[in-house]
Amino acid sequence: MSEAITPFQINVPEADLADLRARLQHARLPEAETVSDWSQGVPVAYVRELLDYWRTSYDWRRGEALLNGFPQFRTPLDGPDGTPLDIHFLHVRSPEPNALPLVMTHGWPGSVLEFHKVIGPLTDPRAHGGNPADAFHVVAPALPGYGFSGKPTTTGWGVQHTAKAWGQLMRRLGYPRYGAQGGDWGAITTTWIGRVDPEGCLGLHINMPIALPSAEDMADLSLREMDGLAAMKFYNEHDSGYSKQQSTRPQTLGYALVDSPVGQMAWIVEKFFQWTDCDGHPENILTKDELLDNVMLYWLTAAGASSARLYWESFASSASRDPVTVPSGMSIFPKEIFRPSRRWAERIYTDIRHWNELDKGGHFAAFEQPEQFVNEVRTFFGHVR
Repeated sequence: MSEAITPFQINVPEADLADLRARLQHARLPEAETVSDWSQGVPVAYVRELLDYWRTSYDWRRGEALLNGFPQFRTPLDGPDGTPLDIHFLHVRSPEPNALPLVMTHGWPGSVLEFHKVIGPLTDPRAHGGNPADAFHVVAPALPGYGFSGKPTTTGWGVQHTAKAWGQLMRRLGYPRYGAQGGDWGAITTTWIGRVDPEGCLGLHINMPIALPSAEDMADLSLREMDGLAAMKFYNEHDSGYSKQQSTRPQTLGYALVDSPVGQMAWIVEKFFQWTDCDGHPENILTKDELLDNVMLYWLTAAGASSARLYWESFASSASRDPVTVPSGMSIFPKEIFRPSRRWAERIYTDIRHWNELDKGGHFAAFEQPEQFVNEVRTFFGHVR
């Protein structure tokens, strides 16, 4: 297998953008919901507002230039059956000679775009009012089947194998020892890095640890733990339908998402409403451009099925309670989907060096609260450098 690392720039053909404009022009919307909130999904009035903006004002070339402002590459990594898969990644080296290599992994329905506000402060803290001793070389790969990474053609590309592939990527880049960070599927992938590559991973930081209470815990719950269980109950009963579909029939879903840009947009934006700390509206925390830039990384790459397939591949291994012994740091944002307590997490992560529960932010922490996110990452890795 080739180990070539090839420079990459995003350059979407104009014909693809013309096709998108035509689809937006002829989009067919359902009737309005029968409630006055988001409990049935994204309200049609907001979909129409976003649709009109997307069609008349949104500029993909601006978003493309934003991402092309970071050094990008592709390289083939070993698949579970030995078949290589090209992985797209940002690789931003720090000017500081003693910077720590850090692989950062996004989740669904996010993308490498989530990290664009934090890469500068992480790689060059001196230029952003920070301590140069906190510098990182940042590597941000797009998950298999996401964005401009390749789409697996065989089974096996779940989070466990992705963790092994990220270790291969870091060594290929010349980083035999590195840190790992992630949220959502990125948190689970990062957790697996701690399991499968403890020799390479000197520490991991995650902003969505998943850990459940024991029977003994349930008999003696704190108010904070009751709140965490209530959030989990809400998710299971009212907010997890997407997950059931993506983990069981991703291909069927994919036909709709790959064919309809409005469908893909609504499928994603609903989660940005539900999972951000946005005080009732996603644009209280992110702009229309930011929301649509992220949607475009799914639409332009026709990733509706391939991104959903990660759920089908990963659900069994994502529930593992095998211990993670590498030093770990956890940042719990108040609007995160899952908010375990430290005592629950300590049964899986046996060497927690940093635990902080913040007062603002949600599921897309680096996107929503970049300054707090950077401080959390710097603080944890300050314990393990």
